[in-house]
This record gives sequence, structure tokens and C-alpha cells, in this order.
Amino acid sequence: MDVVAQWVTTEWTRRSRGGPGAALRSAVPQGFRLPGRRRGVVHEVMITEGNDFRPIESFGAEPPEREPSLARSGLRLVRADKGVRVELLLARLGDPSRARRPPGVWLAPGEWLRWQVNYRMSGPRIDGGRWEYRQDTLNIAVGPADPELFFGEPTRHIDERGFLR
Repeated sequence: MDVVAQWVTTEWTRRSRGGPGAALRSAVPQGFRLPGRRRGVVHEVMITEGNDFRPIESFGAEPPEREPSLARSGLRLVRADKGVRVELLLARLGDPSRARRPPGVWLAPGEWLRWQVNYRMSGPRIDGGRWEYRQDTLNIAVGPADPELFFGEPTRHIDERGFLR
């Protein structure tokens, strides 16, 4: 069963928690246009404070599954006759902690899911230990996807975004 996955990753620092930087960050869309009618593709959109919140897009072929790393979310898929079970896997570093998480979601052909999660991270790799923030939005559809599918309302929406101090 074909799966179209779109990862929208937004990264920022304290500089963009308020004022003009926050306005640019808040204007980042939750979904982007896919090129042509797509089947079995991974569309990644990276948006960073260092790039003035302009999207940088890349495309890859299926499978869209990926293991979580220290700093990014992962994805597990289980394919069955009735559809695809989607599970977002958390990055291994970052707060807030999430003791209770939603279970995986079954999607039938023609359905799509938006799953959002955010993180606050610190470490020596981040400019002397300062805080860095990230939001991952996974838009995922089963079956062929219209180029503007992820502009609309998802069949299912899971919001795991927490308070980032």
C-alpha cells in the first residue's frame, strides 16, 4: 500500500520566541504542496531560524519509515490489508517528557493524519549549551495524494505539543 509522508521540521532558538522572529516562526505552514500527484514518497521540509524561516525541501522514495535519532522524530509503519498503522517515535533527547503517549493510528486508503510534537533541547553541540527548540509535523496519507492534500483538514490529528519553557 502506497504511503506519502511529509515531515515539516521547524527549528529556532530563544531569539525567535518573541517579536519579529516569533511572527516569522508562527507563519510557517503545517503542510506544503506536493509536486504532482504522488504515490510512495517522502517529502521533507526544513525551516530554520538561521535561514529566516524559509523552507528547504527535499524528496525521497518510499519507504518513509525512519528510526528516531537523538534530535529527530522517527516513524514506524505496519502495512495490512485494511490500511497502514502509523506510529510517531520520539527523539531520544529533548523535553518535555511524555509519560503517556497516544497509540499508533490506523489509516485506510484515502485517509491522512497530521501528528505534531515539539521539543526543547540543550547540549554542547548547540552553541555552548543554549536552548534550541524544534517542532516536527508529520503529514501522512495512504494512497495517491493530491498535491494540495496537506493544506486541508486531516482525517485524524494528534497534537503532542507541550509547554516549552
